[in-house]
Amino acid sequence: MSRRKAREYAFIVIFQVDQVQADPQQAMQYLLDEYPLAEKDQQFAAELVKGTLQHMQAIDEKIARYSREWSVERMSSVDRNIMRVAAYEILFRQEVPPVVAIDEAIELAKRYGGEQSSRFVNAILDRIQGEKNESVPGD
Repeated sequence: MSRRKAREYAFIVIFQVDQVQADPQQAMQYLLDEYPLAEKDQQFAAELVKGTLQHMQAIDEKIARYSREWSVERMSSVDRNIMRVAAYEILFRQEVPPVVAIDEAIELAKRYGGEQSSRFVNAILDRIQGEKNESVPGD
């Protein structure tokens, strides 16, 4: 459950950066001051935030490729930022099974998104995972 909370914190911070250009470290510290996390979970959340921000352009390109009618900018900001964090895990974190990242993103979408968010998030992330699996040599 603690990694789930760390993912939620990462989503909240990325959302704040996206919406109000918040400083990611300050946004994370504010969350941790109000709702503490175990040290290892703080580190995981911070790694998710840092990695998502570092790879944002590549992540957004992947999301845009599979969202067809929706540009990344036109998507719900909740959906967009949930997918960014999960796509970072799928594409750049080898120790996390993609299905775990997708399941966690679906749960966040159910909690924070609209009626169709979880289905939309699932569809896009599943396509990103499928592309990644196809591009891995030797599998």
